[in-house]
Amino acid sequence: MEIIKRIKREFGVFAPRVTVRPHIPWYFRWLVIVVFTTFVLGLSWIMFDAGRKFPSFDKNAISHELDQLSDFSTRLKRDNEKLRTQVTGLERQLQMDRATREDIAEQVKVLGNENIYLKEDLAFFQNLATSNEKDAENISIYHFKLKQGKSPGEYRYSLILLLGRQHTNDFQGKLAFTINLWQNDKKAVMPMPLPNEDSSGVFSVSFKFYHRVERTFKVPSDTVVEGLQVQVFENGTTEAKLTQAVDLSL
Repeated sequence: MEIIKRIKREFGVFAPRVTVRPHIPWYFRWLVIVVFTTFVLGLSWIMFDAGRKFPSFDKNAISHELDQLSDFSTRLKRDNEKLRTQVTGLERQLQMDRATREDIAEQVKVLGNENIYLKEDLAFFQNLATSNEKDAENISIYHFKLKQGKSPGEYRYSLILLLGRQHTNDFQGKLAFTINLWQNDKKAVMPMPLPNEDSSGVFSVSFKFYHRVERTFKVPSDTVVEGLQVQVFENGTTEAKLTQAVDLSL
């Protein structure tokens, strides 16, 4: 029985496993390991070199691109500085041109006003030379205008008083102005206050041949001026020698 049990342990189900391996020399094993390691190292080097040459990993390429961007930025800054200088010069030139145009426009305006005055003076003297003898001693108003001023509520008026040729003495008298206006939806007539004059709107005049009057006055913003009236008084009299009204010129 003991013999049978031993045989079963040696050759039966419970017998130990046996591994069968082919016999490979040790130098062949080392050769395979060396070849495999060399292959892996070569493949790794090839992949590393290819990755290094790729633009996103190539330090030389990145440095070159950074240098190009730096040069481009420097050129842009230099060009911007030149353009800024040119723009500044053009702005100064534009300001000078604008100031010159404004001066010229102001001169043209002044010359235009002078031209109007000269024409008025010429017509005035022509009218004076051809005036009738019956009016030679009378005072008259040759020119009377009322215009809107530059600012709201501002008005400007001008008139020329003419004295007859036969009048031997200087005319001395006063002018009284009244304004025809609308205020608070009501029509009214009121004396005109004048700068540097009393509140009644009466001021003195003295002249020999003719006298030009040019003044401005202001009214409240809710007031609309329709016209202006002037009365000419000679000193020593209470009755007006001359009364004339004018509407606002558009």
